[in-house]
Amino acid sequence: MEFISIFDVLGPNMVGPSSSHTAGACSIALMARKMLGEPAARAEFVLYGSFARTYKGHGTDRALLAGVMGCSTDDVRIPRAYELAKEQNLTWRFSCNETETEVHPNTVDIDLTGITGKTVSMRGESVGGGKIRIARINGIDVDFSGECNTLIVVHKDRIGMAAHITSCLSQAEINIAFMRLFRESKGDKAYSIVEFDGKLPEHTKEKILLEQDVEHVMLIQIREG
Repeated sequence: MEFISIFDVLGPNMVGPSSSHTAGACSIALMARKMLGEPAARAEFVLYGSFARTYKGHGTDRALLAGVMGCSTDDVRIPRAYELAKEQNLTWRFSCNETETEVHPNTVDIDLTGITGKTVSMRGESVGGGKIRIARINGIDVDFSGECNTLIVVHKDRIGMAAHITSCLSQAEINIAFMRLFRESKGDKAYSIVEFDGKLPEHTKEKILLEQDVEHVMLIQIREG
């Protein structure tokens, strides 16, 4: 039997009007900003399904723009997102894809370029009640919710990589809640996604990066404890 929380019924603490079209959109964009790891200089959004049809009326555009600037779902600045973006010299573009239909109705692709030139590409889905699903990172299909602290390790797909990552986390006394690996193909680039409890020490990221086949480490810290 599956139980639901009262918070699933009430929805998130948010600036509305919609938990799926506003709060969910903001959470997706904030996730992309955390993956980028620095302020964004340029943001491009491609919207699908109902996002594409109603994004202006439901404030999805403002929520997405605010999210990539680091705003959370309850940030009162969300309605002023366009003004804030201009103040921060952030350029943006929205477009709609109404031909691709084999996607979740509330789907957005986000391409970010940071102030130092770093880039990240991400597909997110707003699945209802403010909850989200990250479905793609840099062209590789993935699957995680972003509700827990999450470590994303980009590395070559080879024997021993999972052991290296878990060893580094164990030495930092990090409890792993969930771990999955996604890859382009055998022996190619892979993404190990680890959801965990507690706060990850900065030196743990550096230790993971010491392995020559680790390309990049992204940290999404949702909770401190």
